[in-house]
Amino acid sequence: MSYIPDRITKVVDGNPRRPDHGPVDGELWPVQPGRYRLVAAKACPWANRSIIVRRLLGLEDVISLGLPGPIHDVRSWTFDLDPGGVDPVLKIERLQQAYFARFPAYPRGITVPAIVDSTSGKVVTNDFPWITHDFYFEWQEFHRAGAPDLWPDDLRSEMEEVMERVFTEVNNGVYRCGFAGSQEAYDTAYERLWTAMDWLEERLTGQRYLMGDQITEADVRLFTTLARFDPVYHGHFKCNRQKLTELPALWGYARDLFQTPGFGETIDFGEIKRHYYVVHTGLNPTGIVPAGPDPAVWTTPHGREALGGRTIEAWD
Repeated sequence: MSYIPDRITKVVDGNPRRPDHGPVDGELWPVQPGRYRLVAAKACPWANRSIIVRRLLGLEDVISLGLPGPIHDVRSWTFDLDPGGVDPVLKIERLQQAYFARFPAYPRGITVPAIVDSTSGKVVTNDFPWITHDFYFEWQEFHRAGAPDLWPDDLRSEMEEVMERVFTEVNNGVYRCGFAGSQEAYDTAYERLWTAMDWLEERLTGQRYLMGDQITEADVRLFTTLARFDPVYHGHFKCNRQKLTELPALWGYARDLFQTPGFGETIDFGEIKRHYYVVHTGLNPTGIVPAGPDPAVWTTPHGREALGGRTIEAWD
């Protein structure tokens, strides 16, 4: 949980401004359309959220997107989906090369999402919570018309509490179960996860979205875990008290978001399953990737319209 703490912020009086929220423990880089490349594998839930937010805000024309494949080795994520295995903008085979271009002895994991300065080929930041936060606050001049308010001022305090619980107990909770090193650790992690899942089920029974009647970044952060729950976490990570499809409110909520423009089109269940079942050799030494579940269930009616709320309409 230690990342490159740099931030990309809007330019004020010729310099990148100090952001209104969050830490400034690294360098500040200027917002500049066309300069930066978001490197984000669809398989990774942390990266997936950045792809969704970029899409929701309409930043495709100002921040380019590099997509590593779903399989990585101990060294790095690789661009094996691109012709010749080389990112067409950065001209590198491994994301590791962008990290080493800036930090030759970078000591930590080569993670996605990462933002790379395409002019120098050097990584800028991989601090994933602030990447999406700053997409909203710092790049507003370039948002599409009608982009959703992912951080409503009047909800921010409660949102941060909700997102913190979702992060520690659900986003990280499934990993705590999957990589538990003892029965005792697993049992504790399992109990924590399902306590949070029950809280979410109750919260979403009477309201359409996590924060009430509108989609916020809190929904983005929960959605990427829910999308992976039945294909991966239920069995592979032993989070198997119930399937997502057996939780009425959460399952309806997840399908509602999946069918919302900006969400479902970022999900590739094939890449998701290949990543987890092939990379995690300690959990799945055969490398066999399960065939199911059928992704068609995600397009079935969810009935959440009855709860009202503001939806995101399709855009060009």
